[in-house]
Amino acid sequence: MEKLKVIELFAGVGGFRLGLENTGHFEVVWSNQWEPGTKRQHASEVYEARFGSENHSNADIAEVKSSEIPSADVLVGGFPCQDYSVATTLKNSKGLIGKKGVLWWSIHRILSEKENPPKYVMLENVDRLLKSPSIQRGRDFAIILKSLDDLGYAVEWRVINAADYGMPQRRRRIFILAYHKSTSVYKRLKRAHKSDWMQISGTMAEAFPVQNLFKKQDLFTSQEIESPSFALTDSLVEISERFNKGEKLSPFENTGVFIKGKVFTIKTTPNYNGTRIVLGDILQNGEVDDTFFIPSGDYPKWEYLKGAKKETRTAKNGFEYQYTEGGMIFPDARDNASRTIITGEGGKTPSRFKHVVQATKGLRRLTPVELERLNMFPDTHTELEGISDTKRAFFMGNALIVGVVEKLGTALINKIDL
Repeated sequence: MEKLKVIELFAGVGGFRLGLENTGHFEVVWSNQWEPGTKRQHASEVYEARFGSENHSNADIAEVKSSEIPSADVLVGGFPCQDYSVATTLKNSKGLIGKKGVLWWSIHRILSEKENPPKYVMLENVDRLLKSPSIQRGRDFAIILKSLDDLGYAVEWRVINAADYGMPQRRRRIFILAYHKSTSVYKRLKRAHKSDWMQISGTMAEAFPVQNLFKKQDLFTSQEIESPSFALTDSLVEISERFNKGEKLSPFENTGVFIKGKVFTIKTTPNYNGTRIVLGDILQNGEVDDTFFIPSGDYPKWEYLKGAKKETRTAKNGFEYQYTEGGMIFPDARDNASRTIITGEGGKTPSRFKHVVQATKGLRRLTPVELERLNMFPDTHTELEGISDTKRAFFMGNALIVGVVEKLGTALINKIDL
């Protein structure tokens, strides 16, 4: 089978590319990485150092013409979670436009303007996308679903915590797969019993198995189970203004399918009995520079920040309030998957959220290589002259887990090959 050609947007340091190309079935033919508001484009520099500068764009994607982007089979990207609300456009413009600078609309524009749009779309985002914004729970996700529907795609999604499937970090993200109506996968999804697709036969279910809510025979006999959760047929403007207004909860569960205006969504539980990689497995024992060790005089600061608190605090305006928070395991447990890496992981400043492990010589922070391993990147992937350890940690706080993409890519190829 010929490799599928891929466009990688919001590429960061190349997590999507690594995961897909690890399968042997995908080839990235064009990529884009642009960090707004910063003169030096650190992530793009790393990307070019690892994959070459050919067909890599370091320009604001909103300014890149669709005609400059080659045709491809797949579009992928970990786009930022923003406010996706839409407004009607001025006369003579193309129907709808999102808020300026909202990067979902760059994806939408490319999909809508390509003469031969990508057959498959694979996206990643934080799981709060399913329930944002707080005043209209789920509206942003509804806009994404409906706009993909308008462009001729069916969608399936799942919130995946990588550690639930044996990977070394507890990182919970939503993954979205879309299939163009011209594909055999779309046609199969259209015919499929949606509960079966979500739990057993779909791409997500193959890559990341779940415990079945229903017995196999129930999937095909119960009309009630097959009924869509709700319809999503309003225009994008109507969704933007009215979707789920006044409701406290989002109607979207952690697993779902959307096709031809119908949403099917259920809550699923992971089903995994394989090997598990834990924090202790990825540590560079005996190879760590002294700069990563915490001076013993700083231990009390770290212990305070990591510990449980119940104290009176005073706001800037003089208002006194009770502040409480629970304690964290300190140092981090080696026999479990790590906590989520955040962008502020780097640097020596004591922090509640940075990882700390017990080593022979005392307590220490994690190294850039260890952070790369927690996201299943190759060792030293982000090492480049002029790129600080703090910046390397920032990259990994923004990155996705390569192993999740690799599994999804393999499952997608299996679906296409059927």
